[in-house]
Amino acid sequence: MPIRIPADLPAADVLTNEGVMVMREDQAARQDIRPLRIGLLNLMPKKIQTETQFARLIGATPVQIELTLIKMTEHFSKNTPEKHMGTFYRTFQEVKDQKFDGLIITGAPIEHLDFEDVTYWDEMREVMDWTQTNVHSTFGVCWGGMAMIHHFHGVKKHMLAEKAFGCFPQENLQPSSHYLRGFSDICHIPVSRWTEMKQDEIDAADGLTTLLGSEDTGPCLVEDTAHRALYIFNHFEYDSDTLKQEYDRDVEAGKPIEVPLNYYPDNDPKRPPLNRWRSHAHLLYGNWINEIYQTTPYDLNEIGA
Repeated sequence: MPIRIPADLPAADVLTNEGVMVMREDQAARQDIRPLRIGLLNLMPKKIQTETQFARLIGATPVQIELTLIKMTEHFSKNTPEKHMGTFYRTFQEVKDQKFDGLIITGAPIEHLDFEDVTYWDEMREVMDWTQTNVHSTFGVCWGGMAMIHHFHGVKKHMLAEKAFGCFPQENLQPSSHYLRGFSDICHIPVSRWTEMKQDEIDAADGLTTLLGSEDTGPCLVEDTAHRALYIFNHFEYDSDTLKQEYDRDVEAGKPIEVPLNYYPDNDPKRPPLNRWRSHAHLLYGNWINEIYQTTPYDLNEIGA
């Protein structure tokens, strides 16, 4: 089944050219089926790139998806045209009376700040509490996942001495998990962050299970059953060249930056990077969508009851 997004959203042409099925509003209206309502709270500066990345993953499943793009109410994007934001995005305050089968909260380039120092932290806390009454399943990504695990469990984020930057192997710690159906014993995932969550602090919190983890970069994917949530601290959604873009940007700006590990062939940035995570990215998000489809109420009004 296809993903249902506005025909003039930039992601529509990109995904269509990649072979992802994209459905127009009038086509969707003719199908006697309830699509899954998935919200994307997009906190990243390059919003068009980010919405395309996540739409690609959740649009590759056999379930019809209706994607709603959401932004923080008082935060204004400096890197995305105002017309795009006004046309395709709704503020949290505009959608908070609605129910969603799933919600993705993206990362944000503010990890150097304490959570309480983030300008929209009060509304972010409102969003996270709202997920417990209005969202069936929530997926927090990178800073979004760290914010959720901190909010619900008090787990702290810690600054790293050096940036974790590259494509790192992750061990499958819970092969029987429904979210890891089809996963190999080892998978690779792009990592780009200055902070970490510590495994011993996650273990000390009630109700958290680490599904993927690495000796090099720590916990990667954590399940929070009580809050119907997954937290991932790395970036399965990244395009093949996203780490390259970050590296080239910092090199051009004269910032000290190491070549991302395990990313370029022979660690040579002059060679095209290899995508080693695409298949597992589709597996994880496909498994998440499948779990939502299997467990969410048919009547949206029953979500959170």
